[in-house]
Amino acid sequence: MKQGRTETAPSWLRTGIPAQATSTMPAQPAPTVPAQPGPTTRGDRPYAEPAYDRPYAEPAYDRPYVEPAYGCPAAAPAPPAAPPSAARKMPRRHSVRGQILDALRSALVGGELVPGEVYSGPALGERFGVSATPVREAMQQLVQEGAVEVVPNRGFRVARRSARDLAELAEIRALLEVPAMLRLARTGQGVDWAALRPLADATATAAARGDRAGYAEADRAFHRALLALTGNHQLVLITDDLHRRSQAPAPHTPSARPADLMADAADHLALLEALAAQDFATVETLVTEHCTGTAG
Repeated sequence: MKQGRTETAPSWLRTGIPAQATSTMPAQPAPTVPAQPGPTTRGDRPYAEPAYDRPYAEPAYDRPYVEPAYGCPAAAPAPPAAPPSAARKMPRRHSVRGQILDALRSALVGGELVPGEVYSGPALGERFGVSATPVREAMQQLVQEGAVEVVPNRGFRVARRSARDLAELAEIRALLEVPAMLRLARTGQGVDWAALRPLADATATAAARGDRAGYAEADRAFHRALLALTGNHQLVLITDDLHRRSQAPAPHTPSARPADLMADAADHLALLEALAAQDFATVETLVTEHCTGTAG
């Protein structure tokens, strides 16, 4: 390079393209961009702008639903369900247990289960035609009531109730029932005492048959209904438990005769009459003697 002279590189060196190529290469046309669809066309179909200014119509939710027809014949309507009373009642575990419990209580009151004797669950189950399981469950309830005792690996022993035990139970019953009956006599002006007469008649019927177990059940039912008029639920529960405990026969004593049961049942009718007449003295005497009597 000579001083004082500026040389310029050829154009083909600056662009990287040979000179002959730039001089003979035809010009390339610019690429054509397809036109975009306008607001009134979408592809090959006309496009309609949604009308946002139309009023909103609430959908009708109260129209009945119509099942769409898919080409299959409609199914026949289901038959109406049977009423609950017509449904087959399946036996329940607790009902069997309750029946066995009632049978055992009747056997205890009637003297069929002897105080001091030991009875096994399988033997009693064979006697009642059930398995040993509901018998054991019923016996556990009787254990809580003090009617039987558990004998390990043997079964259950019928508890012995001495004459002193029965006298103490009768005394507690009188302490609870006498004040309750006197309060009913004072406040029971609007009570329909005649409505309790069928329960009193049931005790007389069982007593006439000499059915001690049936009388014991009817006797407790009469006292429960009478004490329920006090409105004290706990009083009903406690006195009924005491009443059941006191109905166990005392050892070495004969079973109550029908005449004794009939005299005891007569107290029920006399008590209803005294309550209706608000005869406080008679009410107190009848309830005290009835609770402390050997048949009550």
